[in-house]
Order: sequence, then structure tokens, then C-alpha cells
Amino acid sequence: MSESLSPQLRSMRARMAAHAQHAQGKTNTGPAREAFNKRFLDEVDPDRKLPEPERLKRAEHARKLHFQRLAFKSAKARARKAVEG
Repeated sequence: MSESLSPQLRSMRARMAAHAQHAQGKTNTGPAREAFNKRFLDEVDPDRKLPEPERLKRAEHARKLHFQRLAFKSAKARARKAVEG
């Protein structure tokens, strides 16, 4: 029989599980993180013709560009929301 928990208790249980994983040095984000980072490698050098150090450097800049764009869009949205009141 499964116990019925409130949303707050389910959230607390999930946070405890996450802390337990991290305390043991385990996470389940490796494959997702790898796929996320691979997209930048594919973007800057789809045919893998660049030397590895150059490819990694360009991919890192592409990743930083991605996050900077997100931050820019977020700042614009917050500014627009502040003006609209």
C-alpha cells in the first residue's frame, strides 16, 4: 500500500533523496550533461576537422553564448514586466 503524502512532504522526500545522492558523490545527470555539451561541439565543428583544443575552446564559447543569450532575454523580460507594472 502506498502512503498518501502532501505536496510539501513529497517535495521534502525528494530533496532528501537528492542530498543523499550528492553526499555519496552520485548524480544521474551525466548523460544529459554530456548530450547538452555535445550539441556545442557539433555546432562549432560538425565534421570534427578542427584540432581538439580549438574545438573545445570554440564549444566553450558557444556554451557561454547560449547562457548569455538566456540571461539577456531574462533581463529584457524582467525590465518589460517592471514597466508594465
